[in-house]
Amino acid sequence: MSGADLGWYEGLADWQPLSVLLPDAVAGAAPTGASATPPALNALPQTTTAALEDYAGFWKRLAAYVIDYIVLLIPGKLIGSMLGAAAATAAMEEAQKNAAGDPQLIFAALEIYLHTMWPALLLSTIFVWLYFALLESSVWQATVGKLVLGIRVTNLRGERIGLPQALVRYLAKYLSLIIVGIGFLMVAWTGRKQGLHDMLVGTLVLNGRASQFNGAPGSNPQQSDGSSFSA
Repeated sequence: MSGADLGWYEGLADWQPLSVLLPDAVAGAAPTGASATPPALNALPQTTTAALEDYAGFWKRLAAYVIDYIVLLIPGKLIGSMLGAAAATAAMEEAQKNAAGDPQLIFAALEIYLHTMWPALLLSTIFVWLYFALLESSVWQATVGKLVLGIRVTNLRGERIGLPQALVRYLAKYLSLIIVGIGFLMVAWTGRKQGLHDMLVGTLVLNGRASQFNGAPGSNPQQSDGSSFSA
């Protein structure tokens, strides 16, 4: 309704504009459609294309791995000491000295060492596997080394990976290793700074901590299928 609309009441000779009949009411009325537009909402943070292309480089990833190696030394030493690593190492060194350069005796000493230490080696391998998989699929999306360097592991859409994908990603590193480490060196020259293990399981390592992108489209901070670990 506007002031130009016509109105009439008993006693008037003809229809009159509402602006004449009800000047105060028309003057205070809001223009038509003024309240139809809702207030603008603050935009959510976006995982932009630039953020998805901000790949962590080779040296940064190498530095993160060195930090993780140092962190893992402590539990590795504890596991070894509990399962007799010191005694087994001393016995092997003594046997190699007594071998006097005989290859057969040297390999026999090594075989005895491995036979003694296989439980500790297996437990250490599983511990390291879970360390990488649980932390990289957690809300941090990073191991301690990656957190320190400010990088995170994501899928190809920039989302947090689940625990199964993180477990397979670590196993795929053995393929990168057995080809003389070339799978790791590929980070230096591939377009998206991916190692062989990244390509096999569809992951990226991006700059920026996961906390900077929580709540943004594509960050997927919580997995509904329960396949990831919240550390």
